[in-house]
Amino acid sequence: GSLVAMIESKRISGKIAKTVLSAMVEGEGSAEEIVSQRGLEQISDPKLLGDLLSEILQENAGQVRQYLDGNERMKGFFVGQVMKRTGGKANPAVVNSLLESQLEALR
Repeated sequence: GSLVAMIESKRISGKIAKTVLSAMVEGEGSAEEIVSQRGLEQISDPKLLGDLLSEILQENAGQVRQYLDGNERMKGFFVGQVMKRTGGKANPAVVNSLLESQLEALR
């Protein structure tokens, strides 16, 4: 039950939940214990993710130009970079919202 609650509250992602469930089946502890011990909680802090996105946009000026020239697929590239740097722990909904705002500000 606590695993489902963590997913619903967006504390962990569905992908992370699979890892936690597997560890629970292996007897490593409760969902809370596993998430805490392994540091699996999603990163949803808008300030932290916004700063990280700003860095990524600055470091990838060529991809930003491609996006501004109409290549919408570059959004996926930027989200992928955030996920890579956070070990897959960034909250995708927060990242996408912040990305939209930052890209719009560049127009």
